Amino acid sequence: MVTRSRETARSDYYDDPAFNYAHWWVGREYEHRSEVLAIRRLLAGMRFGHAVDVGGGFGRLSVVLAEFADAVTLTDSSRQQLEMSRDYLARHPSISSRQMIASKLEFQNASIDLVAMVRVMHHLPEPAPVLGEISRVLRPGGYAVIEVANSAHAMNRVRSMIRREQIPADAREIGSRGLIPYVNHHPETVARQFADASLHIRRRLSVSNLRHPAIKKVVPGKALLAIESAAQERVAGTYFGPSMFFLLQKPRG
Repeated sequence: MVTRSRETARSDYYDDPAFNYAHWWVGREYEHRSEVLAIRRLLAGMRFGHAVDVGGGFGRLSVVLAEFADAVTLTDSSRQQLEMSRDYLARHPSISSRQMIASKLEFQNASIDLVAMVRVMHHLPEPAPVLGEISRVLRPGGYAVIEVANSAHAMNRVRSMIRREQIPADAREIGSRGLIPYVNHHPETVARQFADASLHIRRRLSVSNLRHPAIKKVVPGKALLAIESAAQERVAGTYFGPSMFFLLQKPRG
């Protein structure tokens, strides 16, 4: 399970004054816009009362959720991230922030209409406790948007074929910073974990499909996003890209 020590370590890492997550996004405009595109596509035509952005950092995507919800609560375990969010979200009065860890969400049972969790699963080798919390706080019929770092993406499948290896079904660590794990998940395994948490998949998108530095270097930004927009739904069934976005729903009864 996800231990308190690991979540505390994650907070310590993101609270390090030498690490500025907002600056980390400089030069990653394509990835950011791809994720915004995915969220807007998954939530198009929907309206929510209260949305929660779990592990949302400084609020990068909270402002997108605010397009679909009357109120948004940004949560993060890092005090530094939440302090940064004050300026970033100053013009968004419908967004509030609270410090909490993902495996212990301080909301009442069945009280939230929409939960989003993006770029958090790659810190969760065993995501079941967090997925259980998301399911607990969602009202029956409520939705979740969860992003997963995809171990079965196309380039990794090619590498595995060349090496004559199988892509493991369990989460695989691709690096670490102290106690902070960085893992990729197999989407078929994650689908079972969603089901175990009573979160049913309604849609899936393949995101950041052209993330490779060589592609980004030669293809203009507008063209990257045009291809990305056309591809997200079309290649989702093949788990093509390095990031998978899932729209999940908690059963009504």
